[in-house]
Amino acid sequence: MAARRARNERSRRLLFGVAWLAMWAFVGAAALAADAPKGAACSPEASNRAAWMARGTYGVMTHYLVTPKGNTPAERTADLNQTVDHFDLDGFMRQFEETRADWLIFTLGQTTDYLCSPNAYLDAKRPGHTPRRDLAMEIAQRLHRLGKRLILYFPSDPDPTIQRLLDCDPKRCTELYFEFLRQYSLKFGKLHHGWWFDACSPHPDEYWKKYLAAVRAGNPDAAVAFSGAEFCAREQSVEPICKLADYHAGEIHLLEDGKIRRDFLYPPGTILLTADGKLRRAGREAKFYLPDGPKVGGIQWHGLLPIELTFNPAIPNQFCHYTDKELFEFVHRVKAVGGAITINVPIDVTNGHIRDDAHSQLVRLSKTLVK
Repeated sequence: MAARRARNERSRRLLFGVAWLAMWAFVGAAALAADAPKGAACSPEASNRAAWMARGTYGVMTHYLVTPKGNTPAERTADLNQTVDHFDLDGFMRQFEETRADWLIFTLGQTTDYLCSPNAYLDAKRPGHTPRRDLAMEIAQRLHRLGKRLILYFPSDPDPTIQRLLDCDPKRCTELYFEFLRQYSLKFGKLHHGWWFDACSPHPDEYWKKYLAAVRAGNPDAAVAFSGAEFCAREQSVEPICKLADYHAGEIHLLEDGKIRRDFLYPPGTILLTADGKLRRAGREAKFYLPDGPKVGGIQWHGLLPIELTFNPAIPNQFCHYTDKELFEFVHRVKAVGGAITINVPIDVTNGHIRDDAHSQLVRLSKTLVK
């Protein structure tokens, strides 16, 4: 019990290991994107796969990530199963329904080497890294009954987690990664409606086309986003890293006065607190951004905003707490121009419950969107 309480506390705080790995992946992706040759950019391609996001209310995301305890692989697999078995699906779905969100972004896994859904390819290659309970599939089935949609989250192929999981030669890792994703897409079929891929870097069109073919194997209509941290770490441009995507990943680290902070707050460098309680990098002015239309770079505008739990350890949790006025006005501004928004909230890994304060704020938000 003490170990579970400790894990719960970590999930309610910064998730430092996850955040640091993700943050430096974003820095690398941002740098690559800034230096990418013009010929490597994706060419625009019209698509309506993400039109439902603009028509809907908003989305909810949770980072459900299991880090099992144990000294041996068998002990860690046993703890993984015990943790996933304790996910209260009825309680989680009740909370989700109360938010009146129209879609859910749910993590298959990130950085921990353990996933929340079996994968035929991985289980044959490296058994013990997925649970006996297919939690993500159970969620997909429940969402389907409600007429809601599921977007699956996973890191992109340069992520070291993937190389460890697939035990692959870096030269062949992309090929194996695509087959791994293809198996998930085939399994979920029409029960999944999209993907959100983290920490992506620039690639030529042929790469993106192979990627998209793999993740749409089970549902050709799946809407796909590739995150290059464009809103929060790539100050040169908010354009999507791949214009063959269907919607912008739109990762946001911080709102300030209802606007997206565009300048990336990260060490090294001194981060200051102004007299009026604003975060600033020493010697740099803050940059701000709001959408002015339904699309950016030819694809659906979408933002992913964390509340109550930071994506970036350089931004303490308290700066991701927003008043109802600030949060609600931001959401309404996005929707007024045809944009879409997903709000990431903390989840208790021990039972699968969304934290009460974040859940309550989403319920209040929903009352301003659904009359």
